Amino acid sequence: LNYGGKNPDCFQCIYLFRSIQADDDLKSMFVGTVMRKIKSRTWKKHRYFRLQEDCMTIWSSGSLESYRQVISVGDVEAVREGHQSEVLLSIADEFPPDRCFTLVFRGRRGNLDLVAESAGEAQSWIKGIRKLIDNLENMGQREKLDQWICDWFKKADKNRDGQMNFKEVRDLLKMMNVDMNEHHALRLFTMADKSQSGTLEDDEFVLFYKMLTQREDVLRVFQEYSGNGQKLTLQDLKDFLREEQLHEDGIQQYGCTFLTQASSKMLQAMTFDGFLMYLTSPEGSIFNPSMVELYQDMTQPLCHYFISSSHNTYLLEDQIRGHSSVEGYIRALKRGCRCVEVDCWDGPNGEPIVYHGHTFTSKIFFKDVVTVLGNYAFKASQYPVILSIENHCSVEQQKLMAQHLTQILGDKLLKSPLDGKILISLPSPEDLKGKILLKGKKIGGLEDGMNGKSKQHLSKELSDCVVYCKSVHFSGFKHSQIHSKFYEISSFTESKARKHIREAGAEFVLHNVRQLSRVYPSGLRTDSSNFNPQDMWNAGCQIVALNFQTAGVEMDQNDGLFSQNGHCGYILKPAFMRKIDERFDPENPQNDGYKPLSLSIQVISGQQLPKVNMKEGSIIDPLVRVEIHGVPLDQAKQETRYIDNNGFNPVWYDTLQFTIHVPELALVRFVVEDYDKTSKNDFVGQFTLPFTCIQPGYRHIHLLSKDGTSITPSSLFVNVRITNVN
Repeated sequence: LNYGGKNPDCFQCIYLFRSIQADDDLKSMFVGTVMRKIKSRTWKKHRYFRLQEDCMTIWSSGSLESYRQVISVGDVEAVREGHQSEVLLSIADEFPPDRCFTLVFRGRRGNLDLVAESAGEAQSWIKGIRKLIDNLENMGQREKLDQWICDWFKKADKNRDGQMNFKEVRDLLKMMNVDMNEHHALRLFTMADKSQSGTLEDDEFVLFYKMLTQREDVLRVFQEYSGNGQKLTLQDLKDFLREEQLHEDGIQQYGCTFLTQASSKMLQAMTFDGFLMYLTSPEGSIFNPSMVELYQDMTQPLCHYFISSSHNTYLLEDQIRGHSSVEGYIRALKRGCRCVEVDCWDGPNGEPIVYHGHTFTSKIFFKDVVTVLGNYAFKASQYPVILSIENHCSVEQQKLMAQHLTQILGDKLLKSPLDGKILISLPSPEDLKGKILLKGKKIGGLEDGMNGKSKQHLSKELSDCVVYCKSVHFSGFKHSQIHSKFYEISSFTESKARKHIREAGAEFVLHNVRQLSRVYPSGLRTDSSNFNPQDMWNAGCQIVALNFQTAGVEMDQNDGLFSQNGHCGYILKPAFMRKIDERFDPENPQNDGYKPLSLSIQVISGQQLPKVNMKEGSIIDPLVRVEIHGVPLDQAKQETRYIDNNGFNPVWYDTLQFTIHVPELALVRFVVEDYDKTSKNDFVGQFTLPFTCIQPGYRHIHLLSKDGTSITPSSLFVNVRITNVN
């Protein structure tokens, strides 16, 4: 196996080539297979699929001669076996499940449904792609950079001879977002061309790209702490960790660990490459790795947590003509969402359906939604899922809804109070692990059982499925304080919630200490846009329901908040939002424990930023904006200057300063944009995280796309300082 007659020994690809030679599944994928691509019951066409030499892309075509589509393995999130998509379910009578599989892509891209000619071929592709995904996920940051360079090399090597002349190198630089002086580019090219052949190959290209990617910004920090400018001793490293990274506890062991992982065995010291490896690792990330894992107390009442929540989960597009799909539930649940919504209406043949009522959105069966819920509720998190039901069905079809819930979900559905006891407060996420809770209307309450005769248009069977999330009309904070039960939940439109926050913010916070609140988007948002969730979190609202299908700053905030605590979908609210005897007003937060902090962010540099305009010769002019999302007093944004024509390794050294008044509620969002003086700047990448999860010191920020997926190896390098305000 080779690329253009030459094995790419210099790249990460070599590992994959060896894997192919030793693995029957990958060998089969490399030879290629004809499979059916399925789009609907009537669109089923044969396509040829083959794993390419880079082991990172799959080409498909209508014939063996002409390749038409390239699938990047890095874009594939998962492989589902059998009839696990709506399309494959629709043709289940034609093809057995052992020949069917689905490629699920990251972000909001549609699935690819395939049917192999045999069960054995299907298994080869299923297992093979999973191995390739695992390999990608286990790559270090340096390996990812090598792979990125390898991909560009292949794009630039037009004649596929495994060599690059100077013109190809010049074209490559433009493709990689580098506007380099031609004289300087030729100087680097000549220095790398050790064979003086006028072309770069193998190790020569590696040398060229190492010169190209030399990190002068990191070298400056390294040399500041290195006694001789060549290496860091254990003491040098400890000084750096203490003074710059602000490590205090266990610094000896911490330093020894890094020295062992990233040091020269002969020197017993950390080289520059080892230092760079540390700074690009999770330990060198701006996000504190100890807070990525589950670290919060999960034994508090349910109302003491922010809960990742979706609105109109069944929709993949807009609210008027959008496509309804069970895929919406799968995607939301796999992202850690813990509250999903169904709008239920009477359907044909007595079967309840789900769609956005009185619109042209397509329809799906309620029982299919429940089946997906049973299959995917606890894939990403073991903590409880709330199924919020908007019930427009007749009593007869409500009975069938209850039957589907009970029969399909079985023990997962919570149908009675835990341990048969009536508590005085909501149980905890820990108590409710593995349980699905129904949110909806209920006849009577938990205390009096079913003693009431119902005047509501509600079946007893469906009512019995509601335990801790009884939907009630909100009649005011005073009324709620006197009459409301802990298991009752009220829903607010975004405008009503904002009005309450403006007029009685502290009362809203206290209301949310005792019971759950749900906030959902205005009905006027027919384009499935989102409101600012931060306003609602500031008031302690737990279930802030967003349109997960719509990318943007609001979903970035949601993803940022819930990226901590093991991505479990539950975040413990700050202590001052969990105590009945404390008064916190988000509009005026200077209370007794008021301790504002100063946040200083020096934006040093960017690495390998993606192009936003694929027009030939187009190179971005990047700037970085830092946004603070929190209580009104904390809302702020500042940005660096823009750098002309350099998306490959722009350098700023610009410092941005903020005062954070309520750090426990603040999110920090880093946004990279392509500056345009005549029109709106283009989005390049972003990363959002809770202020409390920030690691101070010299840190890398690994950027995400608009969809929230990784855009390796794009990153920012910053120096963060957090101090008390005097």
